[in-house]
Amino acid sequence: MSTISELICKNRSYRRFYQQEAVSMETLRDLVDLARLSPSAANRQPLRYYLSCDSETNAKIFPTLAWAGYLRDWQGPEEGERPSAYIIILLDTEISKNAGCDHGIAAQSILLGATERGLGGCIIASIQRDALRTALDIDPRYEILLVLALGKPKETVVIEPLPPDGDIRYWRTPDGVHHVPKRSLDDLILNR
Repeated sequence: MSTISELICKNRSYRRFYQQEAVSMETLRDLVDLARLSPSAANRQPLRYYLSCDSETNAKIFPTLAWAGYLRDWQGPEEGERPSAYIIILLDTEISKNAGCDHGIAAQSILLGATERGLGGCIIASIQRDALRTALDIDPRYEILLVLALGKPKETVVIEPLPPDGDIRYWRTPDGVHHVPKRSLDDLILNR
C-alpha cells in the first residue's frame, strides 16, 4: 500500500488518458464516498456530484472545458486520449450559498483515491458553465464548481525546480512529457 506522501507525489494533473480504458460507475461512486467522508465546513455537506463514465455523456462534457492555460497552442486531448470519466462537483445552494474550501478538499480526496487505484485526473475550473448546465440539464439550484477529468494516464508528468527567473508555467517537451515547476520548500516557509 502506498503512503500518503507517495500518493501525493503520484497525484499530478494528467490531461491525456487511455480513453478506451473504462472507469466504472462503481469506481466513481467509491471516489465520491471518499469526498463524502472528508471534512466539510460546519458539517453542512453542501456538495453534490454528477458522475459520467459513458461515452455519450462524456462527449457532452468535453467541449465545455478548457484544458491547459499555459499551453496556448493545445486545445486539449485528442479523441482516443480524452478522459473516460468525469465527476462534476456542484454546490447545493439551498444548503449553502458558499462552498468555502469544501470542493478543494473533496477534489483532493477524490484524486488521491483515483491515484491509489492507478488512475489519474485533472481538476478543471475553466468551464463553460452555462453550456455544461444546458448539456446535462443541471438544475439551476446547483452551482457548478469544478470538473474532475479521470482515466488511466497516458502521459508522464515531471516535477521540476523553479527556474532562476521564477517562471511557474508548465510546458511539454516534443516527446510529450509534461514538466511542472514547483517552488522549493524553503521558499514557502517564512520562519526558517
